[in-house]
Amino acid sequence: MMRQTDPTQTLDGESFRTIAALAYRESGLTLVEEKAIMIQSRLRHRLRALGIGDFAQYTAFLTSEEGQPERRELICALTTNVSHFYREKHHFEMMCEVVQSRLSALQAGDRVRIWSAGCSNGQESLSAALFLLERFPCIGEFDLRILGTDIDRQVIRFARAGTYSEKMIEGLPQDVRQRHFTPRRSAKGDLAFQARPDVMRLIRYNELNILGDWPMRNAFDIIFCRNVVIYFDLMTQARLWPRFRDALRPGGLLFLGHSERITDPARVGFDIAGATAYRPLMS
Repeated sequence: MMRQTDPTQTLDGESFRTIAALAYRESGLTLVEEKAIMIQSRLRHRLRALGIGDFAQYTAFLTSEEGQPERRELICALTTNVSHFYREKHHFEMMCEVVQSRLSALQAGDRVRIWSAGCSNGQESLSAALFLLERFPCIGEFDLRILGTDIDRQVIRFARAGTYSEKMIEGLPQDVRQRHFTPRRSAKGDLAFQARPDVMRLIRYNELNILGDWPMRNAFDIIFCRNVVIYFDLMTQARLWPRFRDALRPGGLLFLGHSERITDPARVGFDIAGATAYRPLMS
C-alpha cells in the first residue's frame, strides 16, 4: 500500500475536519476540535497498522473507494469501550420489576425481550442476564432473550466469547461469580472467567449501527442505551428518541447513561420513570 514511516505528524485542521465530517456521516458521531489531541492519540495506531505516515495520507485513504472498510475501524477507534458489571445497578432493579410484571403473561406464551444497544464487550448484557437469573432462578424456562448490539465487530467477537479477566469481573459479588462463571487459565497463565452456558444462551450478539436500519421486528420490554448518545449531537439524538419509543412495548423502559438526558421527554413520547429511565407514553 503506502510506504511505512513513523506516524509522528500531528492532526492538522483540514484532516480533523475531514475525519469529523466522515465520522458524522457514517455513524452520527460528533467530534469537536477541543478533543483533537485525544482523537490524534486514538488514531495513531490506525496509521501504524496501515503503514501510513501522516494524517493527510490517512484522510485521503479514508475518502477513497479502497478505504471504505477503514471507516468502520475509524469509528471503533474513536468510541470508548469501557464498561463494568452491574453498572448503575438501579436500572437492573427496575428491569426486574418490569420482568416480574410480565411473568404471568410469559406463562401464557408471551415473551420478554431486552436490548442492550451499544453493548460493548458484553458486560451490560451479561449483567442483565445475571440479575434475572439471580432474581428469578427459573427464568431460563421462559421465552426471554437479550440482544446485545454494537457497531464495533471486535467487541462483538469478545462478547460472544463470554470470557473476562479477573479485573473485568471485579464488580461482581463472589457468590455470583461462583454460580455463573467457570475459572480458567489463559495460554499465558492469566486467570480468566468464562460465563456458563445457562447464562450465554439467554443472549445473542449482533453487529449494528444504531443510526442505520434496525432488523428487529418484535418490540422490547427493556432497552439499555447507556453512554451511547453522549457521542451524538442533539439533532441526531432527536431522531433516535421516537425510534426507541416505537420499539418499546407498553410499560417498557429505556435506560440512558448517568450523564445523558432526553430534553423535553413528553414531546418525543416519553415519561420520566426514574433516574435516567424513561417509559413510553401511550397514545
